[in-house]
Amino acid sequence: MKKYIIAASLIIGTGAILSTITHSCTSLATSDLGLSIIKNILLNGIDKGAGIYGNREAFLQNNLVDKALPKELRDINATLEKIAPSLVKKEREYIADAAVFTVNISKPILQNAVHSLNAQDVTRIIQGEKGTATLILKEKTSQQLITAISPKVEEELNKYGIVKTINTALSGSNLLGSLLGGNKSSVNAGGLSTLASEQLVNGLFNIIEDYEIQNSKSLLGPLGK
Repeated sequence: MKKYIIAASLIIGTGAILSTITHSCTSLATSDLGLSIIKNILLNGIDKGAGIYGNREAFLQNNLVDKALPKELRDINATLEKIAPSLVKKEREYIADAAVFTVNISKPILQNAVHSLNAQDVTRIIQGEKGTATLILKEKTSQQLITAISPKVEEELNKYGIVKTINTALSGSNLLGSLLGGNKSSVNAGGLSTLASEQLVNGLFNIIEDYEIQNSKSLLGPLGK
């Protein structure tokens, strides 16, 4: 297999710098160095995401979080914008509060998954497209994260009565029936919290993926990452 040179200028904790080392794809995937590089990229991405989620204003201003808004919630907000635009602002703020409230639940789950990565995962990352490391992390943790944070998200949303307020604003609209199926005329707290939880989880992965792609260019660039 063709050999590649990895310019691994990865600064770890104390500031120690890893030297430039020559490895084949196979040896990289099975080496402590290759695993360390991937883990540190993901862990730093998680830290960046946690920093944004722990800051209400940073969360509200992050477009990667906005892009994670589920279609159902986007449709609800589009209708609310026409009849009660202030509710959309409040809803976003309450979800931002939930992000702050749940980030310490999500972070250790993600960190544990990173530490469980193995040589096979690294091989797949090296041979895959940009963002594959985050994709693997998402496959390992996405449902676990949603399950873990949904009760807390629901608790936060219920504090403010946002579900009842949204239902009142949308009364008489056929939107909810088309979104939720059948003759349903209201969204329940569980439904809204699930949508909000999906946004929180997917937004976090968007931030991690963006960090991975940006930093893979310098750390794994010679491998075409």
